[in-house]
Amino acid sequence: MAGYYFETMETVSSPDAVYAGKSGECIALKRIATNKSIVVVYKEISSEDGFVITAFLTSREKQFERRVRLWPH
Repeated sequence: MAGYYFETMETVSSPDAVYAGKSGECIALKRIATNKSIVVVYKEISSEDGFVITAFLTSREKQFERRVRLWPH
């Protein structure tokens, strides 16, 4: 994912959807191609601070739709 630094940061700042994780983390998704999305798992400490736990590419967006959707409602 080293070559996707800017896409990772853009996914956190402007996602297509955000889902709740199991331990308080957020899961942001952003479509970057027809059949490819970037997924960023991150933790918010405050409205101004947080950190990325992991990021990866997927073609299976449907698996995240089982989670609680935080944004957009």
